[in-house]
Amino acid sequence: MQPADLPEVKKIADRIHTSLPEDKAIFRERLHLYSAGCLVLETPGGLAGYAISHPWQLGAPPALNSLLGQFPVKPDSFYIHDLALVPAARGAGAANAAVSLLIAMAEQSYLPSLSLVAVGGSERFWQRQGFQPAPSSKDLTSYGATARFMVRTTSHSVVPSSSPGANAAHATLRSRK
Repeated sequence: MQPADLPEVKKIADRIHTSLPEDKAIFRERLHLYSAGCLVLETPGGLAGYAISHPWQLGAPPALNSLLGQFPVKPDSFYIHDLALVPAARGAGAANAAVSLLIAMAEQSYLPSLSLVAVGGSERFWQRQGFQPAPSSKDLTSYGATARFMVRTTSHSVVPSSSPGANAAHATLRSRK
């Protein structure tokens, strides 16, 4: 993700997360603080999705639509803030490819877990990716009534690029440092 991508990323977010809006400052800050964890899905027709992730503290997800300021001194989890795909991009393996990349980033950072807040009925998708419901020390109400904190442990080994879904047809996930 590049700064020039932010207007389109915000449009996708507003389209996908109609009941969970976030200010454009949130996307700008995440990209500024941890650009390696900000990915976009490029298709021949333009951007079709994004993922935003960063190091964080396990069990303490930041409230939705809140600025971070900085990362914890000793993060112990790789937090997936958001993964969103437009409907036309779903079903081709792009979500699995994005999750594989995020797992690899967590393992390359030697973080013992990945964590997220599942929203909008996405819990089953995340369970298929190896995430399990877990307790959270933070109030999740900013994420909606059905929000569920979830965690996946890492093995500290790099996920091979040939993992299922790593090569979504006619699309490229890109991360620029």
